[in-house]
Amino acid sequence: MLKKTIGRAIVAPLMDVEALTSFLEREFPQVNADGMTFIVTDAGEGFASMRLDPKDRHLRPGGTVSGPTLFALADLTAYVAILAQIGPVALAATINLSINFLRKPELGAIDATARVLKLGKRLAVVDISMISAVSGELVAHATSTYSIPPK
Repeated sequence: MLKKTIGRAIVAPLMDVEALTSFLEREFPQVNADGMTFIVTDAGEGFASMRLDPKDRHLRPGGTVSGPTLFALADLTAYVAILAQIGPVALAATINLSINFLRKPELGAIDATARVLKLGKRLAVVDISMISAVSGELVAHATSTYSIPPK
């Protein structure tokens, strides 16, 4: 695990699962407007994890979770991982996200873990792995860069 990055040390997280969940409910109620779909499951030093419990609207023909839904999971998990480290900064924003869809996820929950690779004063780089809770297989991998607004 990275202990130090250029510009900012990765130390004990400033937000835990409860604080992150409350923040999302308050600042982004649309994320789970139709029930708990995107759930923060863990947060720690340099990482955060979420679970997607897909609803019918997240599926595509063939009985699989849609690509846009996996993209949203990657983006949200990266955001949560960064906020866990820097605190509640609603205006942190994605400036790049690249995703590789590796295999068709079986219908069911998807677990995502985001690891902060670099946490600077203005940018953060995050690696996100998405694993099918049904098969245990890696179904998608993403990298993201976020802009952190000045204090």
